[in-house]
Amino acid sequence: MFIQTEVTPNPASLKFLPGRLVMTNGTAHFVTAAEARVSPLARAIFALDGVDGVFLGSDFITVTKKEAEEWTRLSPFVLGTIMDHFMKGFPVIDEIGAGSPNEPSTMAENYDPADERIVVQIKELIETRVRPAVAQDGGDIVFHGFQKGVVTLHMQGSCAGCPSSTATLKMGIENMLKHYVPEVTSVVSL
Repeated sequence: MFIQTEVTPNPASLKFLPGRLVMTNGTAHFVTAAEARVSPLARAIFALDGVDGVFLGSDFITVTKKEAEEWTRLSPFVLGTIMDHFMKGFPVIDEIGAGSPNEPSTMAENYDPADERIVVQIKELIETRVRPAVAQDGGDIVFHGFQKGVVTLHMQGSCAGCPSSTATLKMGIENMLKHYVPEVTSVVSL
């Protein structure tokens, strides 16, 4: 098994590509070892000293390290853990059929039902234009709400805590949404 790595715009995160499907449905973002209890893979990665977060995408795993940690030390351990997990045939998520822990459809959304038409437009743009781009960088962005012109998004994986996430949010996502959906006045992150 050959696992590729890719740097992300976030220097604290590294993207691991195992060359196989990781998540069959949605994504999963774990920021603590306790949250990772539903994922044998995430639990194993969190067991490594220096891991601060694990994000599971369709065909990649993004690991975020603690600030004092160095990738030159941590990366070989993460690679070994991922390889061992897949070679042993362990499941990525324990609960078969339970969906993913962070599947967008299961997250609480906050918007006025009168804005349903606007929200559908926003979600379509996020799904077709934003999510594929941020997945390439090892992360995800999920719609959370729309109130009085303000779109609230939840940033995950390498996007969470990334130094360039504010620029991406304001210069990229906000400008695009304002262009296609005039009712949008700004975009903020949870």
